[in-house]
Amino acid sequence: METVWLGEVAYKAALDLQLSYLDRRASGGIPDTLLLLTHPHVYTLGRAGDERNLLVPRESLEAEGVTVERVGRGGDITYHGPGQLVGYPIVLMERPDVHRFVRSIEASLIDAVRAFGVESRRIKGMTGVWAGERKIASIGVGIRKWVTYHGFALNVTTDLSWFRRIHLCGLKGREATSIAEETGNAPAMESVRDAVAAACNLHLEGFR
Repeated sequence: METVWLGEVAYKAALDLQLSYLDRRASGGIPDTLLLLTHPHVYTLGRAGDERNLLVPRESLEAEGVTVERVGRGGDITYHGPGQLVGYPIVLMERPDVHRFVRSIEASLIDAVRAFGVESRRIKGMTGVWAGERKIASIGVGIRKWVTYHGFALNVTTDLSWFRRIHLCGLKGREATSIAEETGNAPAMESVRDAVAAACNLHLEGFR
């Protein structure tokens, strides 16, 4: 899998870029590709996301320059922003199995954060990766032309107060955490990026 580091990219621009990569992957013009990046502050709602899980008025967010986007992935509402590593795997599903694909992303992130001293896990029935009872990574994928897009968000040094404005992923009473919160150390984004890329290459191998 080819890995492309994009730095900080606005959400809508990143979505346009994903769709461009998706079209090229569907036509065989490029190999499977993992786009890694960060976003400025934004809240996103999945296809069936409930607006009531946004706990502050949109007008308040707009006054702060924060947008809310309705997008074509699974899952409910989540937050993206500085200090969070976002990954968009553009993968041709030769054997379409979205459930197994999501489990493979979870396994990738569990392996990656272990390298920084965080023991994490799955919780049955709740997509994502959890450190204890707190969510350290959210996952929501879409598929078009048998190619995956959207993906995951891993909290590295994220300001967790942004998650208090939502019911995280539509789950009332659930809190977010980060690598920095769990360990007391703030790893370099470049180190986390490289660990995640290596783990994704290992666990997503079966889809090619």
